[in-house]
Parts: sequence; structure tokens; C-alpha cells
Amino acid sequence: MSTFPHTTRARKYRCTLAFRRTAIAAIVFLVVPGVHAQSNASQDEKADVAPSANKENGKKLFVNNGCYECHGREGQGAVQATGPRIGPPQLSFEAFAKYLHHPTGQMPPYTSKVISDQELADVYAFLQSKPKAASKDILLLNQ
Repeated sequence: MSTFPHTTRARKYRCTLAFRRTAIAAIVFLVVPGVHAQSNASQDEKADVAPSANKENGKKLFVNNGCYECHGREGQGAVQATGPRIGPPQLSFEAFAKYLHHPTGQMPPYTSKVISDQELADVYAFLQSKPKAASKDILLLNQ
């Protein structure tokens, strides 16, 4: 008999499925030229958050809406879950909001009934405040 309750096994199964779907989406993202071109957006294009965006409120919303469960407390991705690194976002605010309203895979939709556009702008500002991954600082990756 397993030491994990049924709900834990189901959660692990869902996480595995979500990881596979995320991996497939990442492959498609890198292969399809039109989508890849959007990922190369300049910082100016990514900085289209409403000027009244509040990153501190965004951090609270990120935690209260459970985003940290899959994406880590700082948007860095989570080891025990399948959510990818999302901070800082590589998408424009419009693309970010569109994806949250109509996600693919296991991510639940965050419609405007769940989170307002202003709250999305706050979450986006919080994620934008995170440093980029610094693979150049990891010696083993540079050999």
C-alpha cells in the first residue's frame, strides 16, 4: 500500500501531465517562427504595464491566487511542481493577460471574473521586478 493518500497520487499525475504539456508548448514556442519572434520583444515592448501597477500588491495576488504553487514564490519555477519560470515575463503585458485568460495545458484560466486587468498588471509588475536567470554566473553551464 502506498504511503501517499489518493489525492497526492492524483496531484502528482496532474503535475506530470502539466509538465509534459508545458514541455510540448515550449518546443512549439521555439520552433514556430511567429511565436518565437514575439519572445524576442524588446524591454520597451515588455514595459507596457499600466503606470499604476503595484508590484507589492502583485506579490500578494501571486500568493493569494496560488500562482506560487506551480511557479515558485518568486516566479522562478518550482522543483516539486511543473510550472515553468515566469519571472520576469518574456511576453508583453497583452500577451501575458491573453494567456492567463485562455491558458493551455493544466493551468486554470484566470478570467476577468477571477482577477481584474489591474490585478493582472500588478502581478505582471511583480514578475517584471524579478532578475533574469543568470546562467552566465553558473560555472558548470559555461564550460
